[in-house]
Amino acid sequence: MSAQPDSLAPARTFGLNLPDYPWDAMAPYKAIAARHTDGPVDLSLGTPVDSTPDVVREALIRSANAPGYPGAHGTASLREAIAQWFIRRRGVDSLDPQSIMPTVGSKELIAWLPFMLGLGPMDVVVRPKIAYPTYDIGAKLCGATSVACDSLEELDPATLRRVRLVWINSPGNPTGQVRDAQSMKTLVAQARELGAVVASDECYAELGWDSWDTETGGERIPCVLESEVSGGSTQGLLSLYSLSKQSNLAGYRAAFVAGDEKIMASLVNTRKHAGMIVPSPIMAAMEAALNDEEHVRIQKAAYRQRREILLPALQSIGFNVEHSEAGLYLWATAGQDTWHTVQFLAEQGIIVGPGSFYGRAGEGYVRFSITGSDECIAAAAERLTAAELPRKAHS
Repeated sequence: MSAQPDSLAPARTFGLNLPDYPWDAMAPYKAIAARHTDGPVDLSLGTPVDSTPDVVREALIRSANAPGYPGAHGTASLREAIAQWFIRRRGVDSLDPQSIMPTVGSKELIAWLPFMLGLGPMDVVVRPKIAYPTYDIGAKLCGATSVACDSLEELDPATLRRVRLVWINSPGNPTGQVRDAQSMKTLVAQARELGAVVASDECYAELGWDSWDTETGGERIPCVLESEVSGGSTQGLLSLYSLSKQSNLAGYRAAFVAGDEKIMASLVNTRKHAGMIVPSPIMAAMEAALNDEEHVRIQKAAYRQRREILLPALQSIGFNVEHSEAGLYLWATAGQDTWHTVQFLAEQGIIVGPGSFYGRAGEGYVRFSITGSDECIAAAAERLTAAELPRKAHS
């Protein structure tokens, strides 16, 4: 039976009601930078530009014949390699490989973790005041409320009772700030009292500088699973890590999560149903990357050198660089409105990340990535030192 036009159901809008992707707002500033005589220098995104290590690519090739389905929990050999990496590099005493799972990049898990934990409209997700936007998106996807704070003591009792997930991001994106073991321990204890999960996004942990640079005599960046923080128990704790930064594997979408055994079993089961599975050749490549530390040392040395070129150039024309003690970014302010600074830098042919993308507390700041090539970093430093930073009141 055919329906008459006047009996048709009202038109329905399909799709998720999510905010526009923030980086789309950079299009006009990229156009300005593109007009620079010597071309643009893009320091906005933290995307690796150096080659993926040979040891990783060779492992990928050897595993390219993969006709069967992989498992959501990952291969036993990969999980063992991850466990040993946590022990060797992150100061964790021991870790059961059953409590580990590879993920399709860390962003996928960050976005879907609140949903997979079963959170909903009555629940609160806590994220840092200046933070990667995907923490908010994850809360929105399951209908939970996202609250920005750096200490649970900032929250009123009614909000505290609803907290079910607390995000740590150390070293932080975009600030590069590192939380010491004591502050993490305090937060873990408070979250456990509330019955909340603590998820620690630690994807920049191998990239500490100055007092956090182990290769120059600094301390190791703390991990939420180490005994000093966790009290020797993984209860309610998850540590997320990505190989995108340390091993130039952003294009592979290679990451993993480890922690609470019961939570992990539930996550694995959910991902089996949903088909969230890392391809077998990628898992083999991840295993090779984790078992080889030399390429990480070489890549870190390259980033250290680029940082040592860009940092003084910024400071020389009046930028105040705050935190930035780890990670791939320099978090800086000229004491001006964020977009005024973005405009000024675009006129020098330099594209940066607006601090306002990372929450209200990021207003007035911009983020410079040190992932540009040696030539790009050198060009940016030259342009900065030749420029004169205009003075304008912060709005």
